[in-house]
Order: sequence, then C-alpha cells, then structure tokens
Amino acid sequence: MKPRSRDSGFGIRDWAKQGFFGRVAGACLLAFCFVAACATEASAQALDDPAPAESPIPDSRPLPSISLLTVGPGELFFERFGHNAIVVRDETTGEAVAYNYGIFDFDEGDFLANFARGHMRYRILGGDLADDLAMYRAERREIVEQRLNLSPQQADELVRFLEWNARPENALYRYDYFTANCSTRVRDALDRALGGALHAQTEGRSRGYTYRLDALRLMAPEPWLMLLIDLGLGPFADQRLDYWQESFVPETLRHVVDGAQVADSGGGTKPLLVDTRVLAKGEVQEPPALPPDLRWPFLFLGTGLAFALLWLSRRRARAARIALAVFATSFHLVCGIGGLALLFLWFGSDHLAAWRNENLLLLSPLCLLLVPAWFRSRRPAPPWVLAIAWLVVTGAAFALFSKILPWFVQANLHWIVLFLPLHLALALALSRKRAA
Repeated sequence: MKPRSRDSGFGIRDWAKQGFFGRVAGACLLAFCFVAACATEASAQALDDPAPAESPIPDSRPLPSISLLTVGPGELFFERFGHNAIVVRDETTGEAVAYNYGIFDFDEGDFLANFARGHMRYRILGGDLADDLAMYRAERREIVEQRLNLSPQQADELVRFLEWNARPENALYRYDYFTANCSTRVRDALDRALGGALHAQTEGRSRGYTYRLDALRLMAPEPWLMLLIDLGLGPFADQRLDYWQESFVPETLRHVVDGAQVADSGGGTKPLLVDTRVLAKGEVQEPPALPPDLRWPFLFLGTGLAFALLWLSRRRARAARIALAVFATSFHLVCGIGGLALLFLWFGSDHLAAWRNENLLLLSPLCLLLVPAWFRSRRPAPPWVLAIAWLVVTGAAFALFSKILPWFVQANLHWIVLFLPLHLALALALSRKRAA
C-alpha cells in the first residue's frame, strides 16, 4: 500500500508518528478495515471492465519493457504488508513509469468516517520510478524487480490499459485490504493482459493459508496491532485461500509470477519471468512464516488471572477490594466498548470480514451494565446484575462449545480460553459479594 498521494499535504506516515495515540488510532483503523468485501461502486470503474477501444501504440514507438516491482515490508504498521507496482520502461530513452494502486489522500474529506464504514476509494497513479525507488531506499525496504516475458501484443495491451486506468476519470476504485489492494489490482491487470493465464495457474492451488493467518503473521512485529486486528476479524477471514486469493500479499504475487508459464508463439509454453534484479536489500525485520500460536499462553494467562481474582474476592482488606474493582471495571469497560465496535462493524459498515464476528460472545456489550456494580464494592450486587453477569458467562461458554459445531468456523479459541475464565471469575466474585 502506498501511504499517500504525492499531492497530499499530510500523510498517514506523519500521522502514525504522532506517538502512542497515533499508533492506537491507526491500529483501530487497521482492525476495522482489514476486512471489507470487494463490492464495486457504480461510480468506480472495476478493473476487469474493458477499456474503451483505442488505437494501438504506433509501430514507430518502441515496445516497452514490463516489470513487476515488489517492495518488502516497512517499519510502520501500514507498511507491514509490502507493496507491488507495474513498471513500464522505455528501453530507448531509459524513462521508467511505475503504476501504483492503493494511493489515497489522508486529507480527503470524511476520510476517517469513510474508512471506518468501509467506503474506501483509492486510486492508481503513474509516476517516475526513480522517485519511488528513492523513497523505498530511504525506508530501508527490500526492492525486487522482475522483468516479464510478454509478447508485443500483451505488452501493448497492458500499457494502453494502464494509461487508460490512470486517467483521472478512471483512476478511482473501491479499495479493500484483502480483495482489491495494491497487489490484487496489479495481479488483475497482468492477468488481463495474459488472457487469464495467472488465474488459471493459481486457482485451486493452496498451501492452506487464510486471510487471518497472513494478516497476523505480517503484523507479528507489531504485537498489539496484531491482536487488535485478530479481534476485529470475523469468520470471513478464516476461509482457505488458493494462490490467486492469497496474492493480496505482494510477496506471494512475486512468487506466483516467478513460477508462472505463458503460451509462446510455437504453441508451447515459456516462463513468464525473464530475470530478477534485487535493487535494494531490505534492512527491516522480516515477518515470520506463521503467526504465534496463542492458545496455551492465553489459557495460562486467563486461568492464572481468574484464580487471582477469586483470591482477591475472598479477601476483606481494602486494598484487595480496590484491586478487584479496578480490574473488573477496566475489563468490563473494554469488553463492552469492544462489543459495541464489533456490532458497528457488522451492522453499520461494509466490512464484510468483520461481520458475524464470534468474538461478540466474549466482548459482550452487556458488560457495560456491570460496571456500576464495581463502584459499590461494599454493597451486594442486585439480582439483575448477577443475571447479566451469568448471561455473559453463558455466552462465553457457548463460544467454547460452538467450536464443535460446523457453523462456527472462526479461529478464536485462544480468545475464548482467555476471556471465559475471567468472565466466570468475576461472576463468581459478584455472587460471593451477594451472598456475604
């Protein structure tokens, strides 16, 4: 993803550097928009719509050299996925144009509101490759260029399409992190020029990865953001991906191109890749092949905290009561506000991958009704408060039971074993206070 258009005055790179609160706000935006469906607006031109008929590039114009540019992860959270672009080189003049999808302007009106609702309109931009390379080198990111073995007709069609697509009236499109990002749009443009060869060779072939798995492993260097994103993703993110779908990750598209075959003039096949050049070696930490397995750590953490809360609930010392009340208030506030956020993503936004989020059984908005009970720690909890507390426990327990049912496919067992013991311990603490 390119962080901003060249003409924007204040980019998300600057915003992300505004300290802790900037990073938290960025984490929320990533978690909320990591997920949208690829619904195309009527006013935004879909990539597979045919470009209007135009005259081919004149014979006097030298055939360009076409390359796929892959940029490795950066240090900032929005750079963790990397970036792809199509490079068109004029071998005669040496001029090189990089066509980048995923361009946005942070200063655009209602940007944050549209971002949260999943109404993200990004665009393609063609610019001087040298400018991009200088920026990526300054960010110490890996840069790899793969020269492609396109026929004259394929190169001609691709260049004409990119030039048409980059016109202001055609440049905007409905953006999505998973299905319409800087990598998938590049993939689709190349596949269009190749007559569907990339799609045919990647569809149905899988290594078993999911949107969630890729998203979390790529965000693993930012643990808190990774966890927030994980909480925000629903069952859409747990579908098994083939290589076509997984090429939303720029590095995966690079490997797809590396092994692709295309038809040659003799009726056989030839490699799509001519050669690969490493233009810059990356100095940024590489993401792991798999995200961390949090099931056992979260189980130990959840049960350990639960026993500590039960121990505090049995103590009569004022310090113990205060510690229990502070933890319970904070925990229920986080669960309640988190639940409201998940409800908004489901019913108030177009973020399809956040819909039907089973973490709502753990982050219940009902928890907000339990907060006042902890301010009056000396008084017994009213019966309706206990009923709500045990209803929250029942929801979390059902989340655990649902893992044996075929309709509940979300990979959230680690969150269940963390939250269920805590909800149970706090419900028991309220019940004990009632009985005392």
